[in-house]
Amino acid sequence: MFEIIQEEIGLSPTNQRKILISLAIIVVVWVLRYLILKLVWRQTEDPRLRYQWKRTIGFTLSLIGFILVSSVWISAFARFGAFLGLFTAGLAIALKDPLTNIAGWLFINTRKPFSVGDRIQIGENTGDVIDIRLFQFAILEVGNWVEGDQSTGRIIHIPNGIVFLQAQANYSKGFKYIWHEIPVLITFESNWEFARSTLEKIINKHAEHLTKTVEKEIKEATKKFLITYTHLTPFVYISVKDSGVLLTIRYLCDFRKRRTSEHDIWEDVLKEFAKNKDIEFAYPTTRFFNQHLEGPDAVSK
Repeated sequence: MFEIIQEEIGLSPTNQRKILISLAIIVVVWVLRYLILKLVWRQTEDPRLRYQWKRTIGFTLSLIGFILVSSVWISAFARFGAFLGLFTAGLAIALKDPLTNIAGWLFINTRKPFSVGDRIQIGENTGDVIDIRLFQFAILEVGNWVEGDQSTGRIIHIPNGIVFLQAQANYSKGFKYIWHEIPVLITFESNWEFARSTLEKIINKHAEHLTKTVEKEIKEATKKFLITYTHLTPFVYISVKDSGVLLTIRYLCDFRKRRTSEHDIWEDVLKEFAKNKDIEFAYPTTRFFNQHLEGPDAVSK
């Protein structure tokens, strides 16, 4: 066995020729990739199109190069198949994590739990997927210390194997709208009925036009997922809290415009409530009772 291996992997004239051919194949593939991408960069400045070309050309030429190099060495592999089997088994144990990441890459590209451009949450990380490679994928982080699901500017690289261990939430699959809620707390003395009708007018102005669009997207999404929403119009819910009456605005919005929509709604709420003296915002207060005083002075806030 050892003599066969030594013969095949030694620097004999035959093996020297195979090494030179393999190097030539690698150089040709690399130059071809460089020339094609250079041509693509000249033809378009669209970042999404550029990325797709880079990924497609890189994968295709790498596969072709691997097949060509393997065909050069296939006869040598056949001579020491038993050794190669043992070596491969040992390599699989030593490289457990990288192989798991490759399996994750295959899962991502076949099952497609997410794609480039999707916004996802996986574990504690949330962001837009900007790259998927053989061992890891990258997301442009949103949230964390930044409010309203906006970008932090950080790129997070995550091993592909995590898709087998962590649940994934996809903001983009199915339909691109999410439910958002804005709590508005007013005092018990406020005219809560008028406040509720005012909030309904404001939210209908900002979100009601999305209802038909969302209905179409949900109808399309039911081809793949069991989604059974029946009430899609904006609504204002009422509940009583310790500090006052809580009016909760619930509406659908584009997941990328959550903060913007909340900003616009709050701006209108503040303007409308300022016009009405019988509506006041509530906030936590503490009351002190003095038993030695009578009348209006008995209670102080």
